[in-house]
Amino acid sequence: MSEQRHPDIEVYIKNRQLEEILHWLGERCDEVKPVNSVGGTHALEIVIDRCPVPVMIHEKAVGKAWISIWFRSEQTPWAKDLDCAHEIANALDTQVRCIASGWSEGDDPDEWWRIENGNAEKIQWQTS
Repeated sequence: MSEQRHPDIEVYIKNRQLEEILHWLGERCDEVKPVNSVGGTHALEIVIDRCPVPVMIHEKAVGKAWISIWFRSEQTPWAKDLDCAHEIANALDTQVRCIASGWSEGDDPDEWWRIENGNAEKIQWQTS
């Protein structure tokens, strides 16, 4: 498995409201600026560790329980999705999932990390 930095970060957060995620972002980031909201999709511009990062949040990304947050840049404090997932799981005291790899050719698209209570476990998650 490659140890390269992921080109972007995307995680799925279970059973948390948008307001809770925005509150965490407000505490974690230097700046959070809403750009656009359409239905359950929200575009933001954040500044985290002095780096501007575009963010997309999708409510009900998988069923009703999961919200996805996509940091659309490699300029984040996290090298991999898993690093971000651990931080959010701890901060929001909930389960967070992320893809097990960086979406490389030949990777299993159903292999995910499930992070909860400080533990990370690889699982098969068919999201469709």
